[in-house]
Amino acid sequence: MDTPRTSAARSPVQLAALVVGVLFLLVGVLGFIPGITTGYDDLQFAGHHSDAHLLGVFQVSILHNIVHLLFGIAGVLLARTWSGARNFLVGGGVIYLLLWIYGLLVGHDSPANFVPLNNADNWLHLGLGIVMVALGLALSRRRVTAHH
Repeated sequence: MDTPRTSAARSPVQLAALVVGVLFLLVGVLGFIPGITTGYDDLQFAGHHSDAHLLGVFQVSILHNIVHLLFGIAGVLLARTWSGARNFLVGGGVIYLLLWIYGLLVGHDSPANFVPLNNADNWLHLGLGIVMVALGLALSRRRVTAHH
């Protein structure tokens, strides 16, 4: 049975999912902080017209920040079990790889760029996707079970 583990018994894949989840929560919160997000007065709910940029680099919107927060919550909750953590990392990584492809195909000024995404976001999504899938696969190659 895939029961939640205590922090002392957390497997490497669970720890990785927890760290990734917490990082997404942090990014989601930072996206709502003026100064850390430049052009905060131009923050839109969604769409490519949002001129707010997290750390002055990554284009964000309210929807983009909410997605980061929800993804972070999912990571923290799924990190409670080995299979949840693996699924979060691998599945989430695949989602980010698909988002990278989407960002490459959709014009930055297109109405279809509703998240919004810019070049910096696209390359970050590629890196996130690769790292998350790699962590999920590498850290779950050998499932560690607790012996009592």
